[in-house]
Amino acid sequence: MGEICHAVLPLPIPASIYGLLLLLAALRFGIVKLEQVKEVGLFLTSIFPLLFVPAAAGVMELWAEMGEMLLPIVIAIIPVTVLVLVSAGRTTQALTSRRAARKEAEHD
Repeated sequence: MGEICHAVLPLPIPASIYGLLLLLAALRFGIVKLEQVKEVGLFLTSIFPLLFVPAAAGVMELWAEMGEMLLPIVIAIIPVTVLVLVSAGRTTQALTSRRAARKEAEHD
């Protein structure tokens, strides 16, 4: 489905992102149950660090060419890392407070 969306829609979004959004919508609307994908999700998150090995090997291979660009790379990486940490933290806080409010409303 993600590949179809990528082929049909004129947006510069990878098919894998469309697929993740479709899976999120299917989970949210109950089309797919969490139990149906939980085992695969746990497996993928357990091997997640291994997925970065090829990227790290590529960086090590190109280290000589990247040496002269090290300062701009570091200048770009630091704010992006902070932005990702802040947005992930805010999202987690919002979801946690929403879940707590929902539980509190159920108890009333």
